[in-house]
Amino acid sequence: MALDKRDALEFPESDRVFLEPHLPRQDGTTPRSDMPFTTLTFATSLDSALALSPGARTTLSGPQSKAMTHYLRSRHDGILIGVGTALADDPGLNCRIAGVGGYGSEGLIGQPRPVVIDSNARWDFSEDSKLFQLCRQGRGRAPWIVTTLSEPPAEKQKLLEKYGGRYISLQMKNSTGDHHRIDWNDLLLTLRSHGLQSVMVEGGGHVINSLLVPQYMSLIDSVIVTIAPTWLGEGGVVVSPPRRFDGEGNAISAARLRNVKWYPFGEDVVLCGQTQS
Repeated sequence: MALDKRDALEFPESDRVFLEPHLPRQDGTTPRSDMPFTTLTFATSLDSALALSPGARTTLSGPQSKAMTHYLRSRHDGILIGVGTALADDPGLNCRIAGVGGYGSEGLIGQPRPVVIDSNARWDFSEDSKLFQLCRQGRGRAPWIVTTLSEPPAEKQKLLEKYGGRYISLQMKNSTGDHHRIDWNDLLLTLRSHGLQSVMVEGGGHVINSLLVPQYMSLIDSVIVTIAPTWLGEGGVVVSPPRRFDGEGNAISAARLRNVKWYPFGEDVVLCGQTQS
């Protein structure tokens, strides 16, 4: 198969140095032997918004930061999003860095496994979905879809398996309405048991906020956030952990990062840090 480099992204070695301390180890070892190395990464506006409104495609990262995100994908075994992002964006969830599998080299080396949290199998993917187009072109992997259904839709399952994907049935905690709350301990344990030694959590807002709660925050090994020099305004999809209170009922900070480094990157700024243990 001819390797199409037309949309490949360049991310020079000199730009990779600052990221290395914040990435999974090259030897595959992880801080917890039963859990994947977990990186939380997203692009946000100055008012902590990911998108203009739920379901709206919103570009925040500049070209350098976008290339950085694709490089991060190449350094993780899996890339995880929620079904809302899948419905809104028809994402490719692959890595387009020059030299990675499908973009200058044969095979799929460097291509992450997409993982989509879709508790009720709402994502109506098809042969025409971008993700499967990339599979046919040899430029991406088929997704694993995490669901609460014990028997996912047969036709969807057949299509997934055709390209090497799968459904993973996992119990989630009941929440309000039609939503289910992710049990991140169970989810990460399951992904590790299926062979993923590192996972990059990219979005969307519901998934990110569900991870940024006290009971799960310690599962995050690295935080890499791109901050764009723009305000999206009221009504956006915001990253905001639930408020905490001290023993006297006074509001306190929800969370604070440690070992923080800031890196100017084009017009954006990239923040790297770790959650408080």
